[in-house]
Amino acid sequence: MSLSSTRRHSRWGVTALSLAAACSPSLLAYNQSPSPTFLNQALALALWGAFVLVSTPGSPGRGVALLLSVPTVVALGVLWSWLPGSLPASLAFSALGLLFAAGVLACAGAAARRDARAAGLFTAFATAWVIAGLLNMAVALVQVFAPHLADGDWIASTSLAGRAVGNLRQPNHLSSLLLWSTIATVALVELGALSRRLGAALVAIFVFGVVLTASRTGLLSVVLLAIWGAVDRRLAPRTRILLLAAPLLYALAWAGMDQWAKLSQSTFGGAVRAAEDAAAGSDISSARFAIWAQTLALIRESPWAGVGFGEFNFAWTLTPFTDRPRAFFDHTHNLPLHLAVELGLPLAAAVMALLLAALWRAARQAWRAPARRPDAGHNAGPDDTAGARAGVLMVLMIGLHSLLEYPLWYSYFLLPAAWVWGYALGKPAGADAHASAYAHAHAHAGSTGADAPLPARPSLVLNAAAAAVVLGTALAIVDYTRVVAIFDSAEGEAPLAERIERGRRSLLFSHHADYAAVTSGVAMRDAPASFANTTHYLLDSRLMIAWAEWLEAQGRHDLARHLAARLREFRSPDAAEFFAPCQAASAPDAAATPGVPGEHGVQTAQRTQTAPATPMAAAPAAAAPPAPPLPFQCRAPQRTPHWREYLPARPAR
Repeated sequence: MSLSSTRRHSRWGVTALSLAAACSPSLLAYNQSPSPTFLNQALALALWGAFVLVSTPGSPGRGVALLLSVPTVVALGVLWSWLPGSLPASLAFSALGLLFAAGVLACAGAAARRDARAAGLFTAFATAWVIAGLLNMAVALVQVFAPHLADGDWIASTSLAGRAVGNLRQPNHLSSLLLWSTIATVALVELGALSRRLGAALVAIFVFGVVLTASRTGLLSVVLLAIWGAVDRRLAPRTRILLLAAPLLYALAWAGMDQWAKLSQSTFGGAVRAAEDAAAGSDISSARFAIWAQTLALIRESPWAGVGFGEFNFAWTLTPFTDRPRAFFDHTHNLPLHLAVELGLPLAAAVMALLLAALWRAARQAWRAPARRPDAGHNAGPDDTAGARAGVLMVLMIGLHSLLEYPLWYSYFLLPAAWVWGYALGKPAGADAHASAYAHAHAHAGSTGADAPLPARPSLVLNAAAAAVVLGTALAIVDYTRVVAIFDSAEGEAPLAERIERGRRSLLFSHHADYAAVTSGVAMRDAPASFANTTHYLLDSRLMIAWAEWLEAQGRHDLARHLAARLREFRSPDAAEFFAPCQAASAPDAAATPGVPGEHGVQTAQRTQTAPATPMAAAPAAAAPPAPPLPFQCRAPQRTPHWREYLPARPAR
């Protein structure tokens, strides 16, 4: 095969893999229990790893070192929470693997910027996100305008009437994806790879899609687009006008959808949400203000070392809070707060300082770098620094989202963000080298470009690391099938107890098998280990009930009662049957009993046990039989245990 043919195949491979990596994870509606996003995230890991392999990156240089220090520091926090702590090995391995993959993508992005093919690699990356945006727009249109066509397998049905959620089933995720598509469109226009008219139409389409999600984070990000247009003087004037008009496009699309809903007697989710937010007593933060306040309380309690990586849900759930949100949160929905509560203030401050320094360096480099146009001396040529500047905006956009949610905990956002951040941090070849390469290409390739400048010598270490990401993902998928069999068994499968035991041998997902073991009623071989493993993933109603009952059976009454009291704070319908005896016991005098709903049984039991007997009660023949003792969930603990008392004596496996 000739050298020219090899290069063409490599170019097509990069284009195909970037398209698959950007589109496939967000378009996959099918999932298998117990994790609704595992297949999407596994696709992202495998395909972005393959994208790196096909692009055959060279050395990333030293420019990315600052960004690489972030996953390194966080990995130290994971190890500290696992080895001397109580984080289960399955959760630690998953976190370390994702951090490793992010480092690989960051290095690959920096290497791409140093490569002679930098513009082509970024163009393939940006084109993939534009196409991903268009395909996700098609899903969004079906979900809003023809929801009956959403079958749940190819197009996810939305649980939010009149709102687009995409196949990722989260409106904020769809919003962020469409905004990335918008930024990619602007970059392609500036690079000369897309006409301005088509670019303007695409921007309008994607902003309309953000309106369909009714995402408040999306609205803030549309404002960020306008700020970009206002401050970036290196953009073409018409591009700046288009970005400045983004909020106006949003307002017009919102008004149009509102009128459509009224005329067609349909539901526009944005108007419904706005009405809910305007209602008296509505929490516009969707419980974020409460969770942030409670996170600050946990930080004040453990300011230096934090509660441990991955332990927020465990510590927060087991700490008393009177105004607790009803949802079971496993994240603070704010990146700085989450780092602070889990890693402690010193380590969190270090991570945030490194992130901000890396962002500042990327922005300074992108905006200070001289524009390198092939036709030097003519203003018509595209500015090849547009890709780096767009990369900074993509990072800023997902960073803004991270102040209100946790998109970087999903590989389909983390990995492309790492690549494009590394690209913005990479040191481009010098202007003289670029001009020489361009002259070489035109002197020897003619109009075909077949003999484009040679790419950098591939980095053996970086390519091996990318191969490890792909191979590790394949092994993770095989490992996942062990626990899938527990929750979605076919006819003729082994008994549940055997499937659970096989799942408990999973390297990455054993906590799911332990969840099934403690909540399904099967005989448990090692109950302490099962609870120690699964309670650090996510405490929900079923798990808390099973855990409380087991603690009570072990004679650890205060821990069991405290756990039941914490479950009561969530006011979960799933726990209604568990607390039914408490309601029945308090029924005779519930109207006279103060306190929050669901706690009457506790207060009544205390009064019944401490009330002095009256002389009338001493009549021998009329004495009523003694009331049966209330179950433990209806009794208050004698003391308030600290959440650390629930940690196992030894780290979970």
